[in-house]
Amino acid sequence: MIRPQWVCRHCLSRARTTIASRLAVARPNLAHNIITRRQSHTSTRVDEDEDFFLAESLLKRAKHLATEHDVLERQLMEDFDTKTAARAGHLRPVSEALKEYEAAVENLKELRVLASDPESDLSAMAADDIPPTIDQIRASSTALTTSLVPRHQFAAFPCTIEIRPGTGGSEATLFANDLYKMYNSLLSNLRWQSSVISYQTHNEIGGEGCSEAIISVSTPESYDLLRHEAGVHRVQRIPATENKGRTHTSTASVMVLPKLGDEEGDFEYGTDDDPLAQIDMKDVKTDVMRASGAGGQHVNRTESAVRMTHIPTGIVVAIQDSRSQHKNRSSALTILKAKVAEKRRKEKEEEALSMRRGVVKVGAGRSDKIRTYNFTQNRVTDHRSGQSNHDLPRLMEGDGLIDMIEGVQEWDKQRSVEVMLALQEMENLKKEKK
Repeated sequence: MIRPQWVCRHCLSRARTTIASRLAVARPNLAHNIITRRQSHTSTRVDEDEDFFLAESLLKRAKHLATEHDVLERQLMEDFDTKTAARAGHLRPVSEALKEYEAAVENLKELRVLASDPESDLSAMAADDIPPTIDQIRASSTALTTSLVPRHQFAAFPCTIEIRPGTGGSEATLFANDLYKMYNSLLSNLRWQSSVISYQTHNEIGGEGCSEAIISVSTPESYDLLRHEAGVHRVQRIPATENKGRTHTSTASVMVLPKLGDEEGDFEYGTDDDPLAQIDMKDVKTDVMRASGAGGQHVNRTESAVRMTHIPTGIVVAIQDSRSQHKNRSSALTILKAKVAEKRRKEKEEEALSMRRGVVKVGAGRSDKIRTYNFTQNRVTDHRSGQSNHDLPRLMEGDGLIDMIEGVQEWDKQRSVEVMLALQEMENLKKEKK
């Protein structure tokens, strides 16, 4: 499962304080450039280090990508190529946001020059125009920063949601069933196409619990939104099976995976161009076996199922979706590359963030816990964004869930900006050592 590592908001807050103090001498206000902050706009000085200006490393990256966009546009005018057009389209928001940002910065400089000239008839008017211009810089800086965040490699794909009970016995199966209903309601509210692949009841409590539920979401780009739901969900409430009125804590796990295309190949994973996804086939062990489960005469008769193991990382992928061994082999290799790339990317990001923050990495067990549903307090808290919702029944019906997911998306973008800055600092340090 591909998901960002959870970091406690209190640890993240302390880390940001550490960043600000450490970078104040070497690079003034760089830490403040990570997150937009609104302050008073009474100054008319022409300072290049104020908090509303984009960090130098991000500005350098934006200019590099904008230059690449211009080169690709010229190439397309001479000879159209689908791959080139896709790359140019991906870079266009960066180029446009950079132009708006640079125009606003130049406008501010001109206004401050006019405002600082006591003999100019336009000084008062220029001074009045400075605050809204600074607001424009803040907005364009935020837009430019967002455009620089790399889109998830599977963002455009549909997905599969898998729900299973965790710790807590029968109460965990009841909570898993509640999550199943919540996601079905959300998909219905969004009017996304979905179908239930598997739903297994828990017989010990009259079939009201759920031991496994798998929902297939066919809507493109659904993975980009729902991937933030992957992790351990915790519930605190008095179970229906509790006779003494005691509050219990139980969990359920949610997996959100990018969905493979059907036999017509509607979707294809595009990881071949990712340098982190390059693997040596000598490091891959491939096993073929007979498919198991429902599916007709081919099950247990033909060796169509494929299992691939990447020996250096221990990552295993098993596919038996198709009756064709060739298609299953291709799909397994594609998913294997994606998982290896994600593992390498996480290791690289964690190394950069560890160096930047100077904090110990959070344990994997705790980092999986993403949200707590406290029925006693009528509150749902997301442990990544810190956002709370105090209308739990409405959220469990899917109505308030989208707001919480979007809050996590903003948190994820913010963290991605920190990763970009950290990686850029690592590259700068490597160049200085050379």
